[in-house]
Amino acid sequence: MAHRQPTPSDADPAAARVDKTCASCGRRIEGRAKWAKNWDSVKYCSAACRSHGVNATDLKLEATIVTLLQARAHDSTICPSDAARAIGGEEWRDLMEPARRAARRMVARGELQITQGGVVVDPSTAKGAIRLRTPR
Repeated sequence: MAHRQPTPSDADPAAARVDKTCASCGRRIEGRAKWAKNWDSVKYCSAACRSHGVNATDLKLEATIVTLLQARAHDSTICPSDAARAIGGEEWRDLMEPARRAARRMVARGELQITQGGVVVDPSTAKGAIRLRTPR
């Protein structure tokens, strides 16, 4: 039996999707089969991100990151903990993950770069200590 040639309608729907980032955590959204029909309306990567959303503290962290970077030389970097300390005071450790989420959202908008060892890294896969800088 002869094999049938693939037609454009047989194309993988996942390949047709554009990359998206989560509106809450800033990580890359991995497509799922159940989202194929409404891919354009998908905004969050998970139910946890959907329920968390972006609150006032998250927006304040983003503004603080911008302020801290503007106060330094153009080629310098900051740590997300600097923003967490500026807002959180004694409880700054509780703001570390929100600060990293804020940085990832800013990377998705092109306002920031995340580096490790001086090299720009993918914010969705970066693990460990990171630094934040303005785009070059």
